[in-house]
Amino acid sequence: MPTVVLMDVSLSMTRPVSLEGNEDFQRKNLAVHGLNMLFEHMASNYRLEFTALMAFSSLWELLVPFTRDYNALQEALSNLDDYDKTCVESALQGVNSVVQQEWGNACPCQVVLVTDGSLGIGKGSLRHSLQTLNHRGDAKKFPLPFPFPTKLYIMCVANAEELQMSDTMNNLEELLRLSGGDGQIFTVDGALCMKSVQAMFGRLIDHAYSPFHAVLHCGNLSSDVQVFPRPEPVIIDEEVEPIPQSVNADLKIVGFIEITDICSPPVISRHLVLPIAVNKEMDDVGAGTTEELEEEPSASQMAGKSPNFCVLLHGSLKVEGMVALVQLGAEWYGMLYSQADSKKKSNLMMSIFEPGSEPLPWLGKISHLGPISEATENPYGEDDNKSPFPLQPQVKRSYAQTVTVWIKASGLQTDVQKILRNARKLPEKTQTFYKELNRLRKAALAFGFWELLKGVADLLERECTLLPDSAHPDAAFQLSHAAQQLKLASTGDSQYAAFDHNIVPMHTDFSS
Repeated sequence: MPTVVLMDVSLSMTRPVSLEGNEDFQRKNLAVHGLNMLFEHMASNYRLEFTALMAFSSLWELLVPFTRDYNALQEALSNLDDYDKTCVESALQGVNSVVQQEWGNACPCQVVLVTDGSLGIGKGSLRHSLQTLNHRGDAKKFPLPFPFPTKLYIMCVANAEELQMSDTMNNLEELLRLSGGDGQIFTVDGALCMKSVQAMFGRLIDHAYSPFHAVLHCGNLSSDVQVFPRPEPVIIDEEVEPIPQSVNADLKIVGFIEITDICSPPVISRHLVLPIAVNKEMDDVGAGTTEELEEEPSASQMAGKSPNFCVLLHGSLKVEGMVALVQLGAEWYGMLYSQADSKKKSNLMMSIFEPGSEPLPWLGKISHLGPISEATENPYGEDDNKSPFPLQPQVKRSYAQTVTVWIKASGLQTDVQKILRNARKLPEKTQTFYKELNRLRKAALAFGFWELLKGVADLLERECTLLPDSAHPDAAFQLSHAAQQLKLASTGDSQYAAFDHNIVPMHTDFSS
């Protein structure tokens, strides 16, 4: 998930902050210190993350386009200039332009807005933008919500008491609400100083940029892995009180299946699965010295020489053309597979299915799948010339049945004419007559087309009066019976208008 860092470089960020030792710092210096901490963490734990750096005041500027080079981002931070007043709306328009140009509208993005809480003054200030929100045309529409999925994190280099002295916090909360509500406002706890700002950015890291470490199990084999990007909790809408469901830290492989059987299933998200060598002594972010960082390559080289189940699994899936079904939680599954970036490079990927015991209907319930050795006969055949999938549903699907469709008037007219043609050939066409009559009756009941039933009943009564003298006596009885049944159904009475009820031919002395 790419990140846009939006740095406020207005004059209010140059306000001095008195620190211990009588050394004066600007709020901008504290913000730069916090962002450097964030970039150092991402460089060591989120190396695959694309990050862009933008600066804004009354205008905005893209300092560093989306990159994985965190040295370039830190260098740009050290060369920031000071400009004029704050204009958040202009900055958000810049974010919208930069993200859409690079990623389009489908890719979710995180926006980290670093400011001192100053809303700006006059026209262009956040206060003015929110007050005029409902008095704009489409040409000057407020940029929030973005057309792409967004999480907005507002980092205020100010404490909560300072922000609550005015309406700043209310305006920032409204800004967060307009963005979609997925995000958070972070403020400094206590007095402004290096440690308090560092603690604030530490809370952001724990909330949004902490790597997802898990243990991948397969029988007696296991491997420590990192799942990137971090899987998001899923809320099941069908529940009365929806509770976010998160992926477990223990990923258990429950079986293997052919790629051709699983095809291309619908998934919530896709993630890289990377093997890691766990070293708990190096978990503290930004705590390592230069000498420790120089020793890190040697540690990774040692980890690369030790056997790893994740590497074995990746190679096996790639060679055998199979996927591994993995359990993520209670009745929640995903799949592991090899995906090639090029002819020589491939990655172990994990796709997450929708929560449920039957995420892929053509496989049935995942818990009902078992090893081939337990089957009485090989479901794939002796020569692998067949497949047990897809499973045939017990109930016939609606789209596999003949369905009456009246999109145009000509379709309805054809069905009515078919009934009248069979009515004129009674009693020879009795079975066909009632078959077509019941088909029209069910369609009319399904659509709530009560008037059609009464209209066809009137047509049948008219046909009865027009029967020639040479007509069979049974024809008049059947037409009157059918007309009466349709009229009863048109009243909506549950006894006669039941959908599963069929009109059966009237038994007469003339019918054999």
